[in-house]
Amino acid sequence: MTTQCILVPRASSVPAHEAKARAILRWLVKREIVEALPTTCGSGANGMAYAIAAGARQVVERPALLPYGERLNGLEIITQRSIYTPTRGFLEEAGCPECRREIGVPLFDSLEQWWPGETDHFTCPECGHEDDINGFLFLQPCGFSNLGFIFNGWAEAGLRPAFVEEFGERLGFAVSLVLADGSA
Repeated sequence: MTTQCILVPRASSVPAHEAKARAILRWLVKREIVEALPTTCGSGANGMAYAIAAGARQVVERPALLPYGERLNGLEIITQRSIYTPTRGFLEEAGCPECRREIGVPLFDSLEQWWPGETDHFTCPECGHEDDINGFLFLQPCGFSNLGFIFNGWAEAGLRPAFVEEFGERLGFAVSLVLADGSA
């Protein structure tokens, strides 16, 4: 089973998200982390992704575990509103950053309004604190955004924290690193 490292901006609606996606792709290609043209190395609906390149070794903790030679090894860029969670064992637990109470059930129930873009925000039912859904506290890394970067097969290699931070700086938003398997 292919595992994934997913970088997700901590913002529900990234302005000019398609332009930002292209800019990040150009940066990754320039650093030779991924190839410039898509091939069938992805796991999404059309199977297209940007294949792993030699520079990927510079941005992971364990380069020997990168998926060179594997069928699924590419970067998929998602530019539609999506929910990114671990695919196994996700607890759906969340807390309010203001009152620190557990609010997971109502927060995850609110995704029915978040998904179609009716709102980017959630209001804590305990204290009334309102923020972008990504501003709440989650026990496990997850993300909710109109932009996502899925690195297929890279989870075992582990993205370096400095790369994740630099990625977020380039994007203009802090990012969450979500680890998942590609079975969803």
